[in-house]
Amino acid sequence: MQFFGGSEISPSPPVPTATGNNVHMMYIFNRSGVCLFYREWNRPLRTLNPQQDHKLMFGLLFSLKSFTAKMDPTSADKGNLGVPQLPGQGCSFHSFRTNTYKLSFTETPSGIKIILVTHPRTGDLRDSLKYIYNLYVEYAVRNPLYSPGTTLRCELFNTSLDQYVRSIS
Repeated sequence: MQFFGGSEISPSPPVPTATGNNVHMMYIFNRSGVCLFYREWNRPLRTLNPQQDHKLMFGLLFSLKSFTAKMDPTSADKGNLGVPQLPGQGCSFHSFRTNTYKLSFTETPSGIKIILVTHPRTGDLRDSLKYIYNLYVEYAVRNPLYSPGTTLRCELFNTSLDQYVRSIS
C-alpha cells in the first residue's frame, strides 16, 4: 500500500507552469539525514563536493522545520528551537523561493524527505513530490534487492524519474 494513494502509481499530476529547463536537482533523505538519492538535471555551477552539499541541504531543512514550528502562531507549545519535530508534528513549510530558484519539500510519516530545486517561477509542486514518492515506493521500497537506508541504485526509478522530470521541464 502506498502512502499517497492506491496500490498502483497514479497518473502524473498536472505539469507546473514555468519556462525552460525547470528542474535543477533533487534530493531524497531518510529520517537520519542520509542522502539516499541525488540527481542533477540543470545545475551549471558546482561549488561544493557532494557530501558537503548534502549536509548543507539537510541542515537547511532541519533549521527551516525547526524555525517554522517555533514561529507557529496557532500553537501554544512552541518547544525549543532546534529540537527535532516528528514528521507531521507542528507547523511545516512546503517551499520557499529566491530570485534564482525555488525549493519544494515534502516529508512522509516514515521520515523520507524529498526536495526539488526548480526554476523560481515554478508553481506548486506538492502533487509532483507525492508522485515522485510513489515512484520511490514502487521501484525502490518494493524492490527485494534494495536495502533500506542505502543509496538508491535502481534503473527503473531513474528512468521513470527522468521521464517525469522531462514532462515538468
